[in-house]
Amino acid sequence: MEFFSFAKEHGRTVTHYDSNFTLSRLAITESRTVISYMYLEENGLIGYHMAPVNQILYVVQGEGLVCGENKEHKRIQAGEAVFWTKGEWHETKTERGLTAIVIEGETLNPELLANINARK
Repeated sequence: MEFFSFAKEHGRTVTHYDSNFTLSRLAITESRTVISYMYLEENGLIGYHMAPVNQILYVVQGEGLVCGENKEHKRIQAGEAVFWTKGEWHETKTERGLTAIVIEGETLNPELLANINARK
């Protein structure tokens, strides 16, 4: 048995695209799926950028705003998730802070969850 920490102090600060958050990798699969834990402090930002692969952001704690290519920000909170397709421009920001699990991978398919857990 091995123990690993994804605590904020073991993560790395991300600043590209004018971002301001801490990223801790949770796992990387052989099919190049990356699973990470993100810590956005008060006024944190994952800057506007193009998704290099399909990705889904699961908000675990807190709330914030997300947008796609139309730059129309929509509120997201703990217990909700958002999916962006490869090549889609997007951004995440928060005034009060949020933590999220992010899964990124070419074969990620949200349609498998859409009929079960779609947000109205």
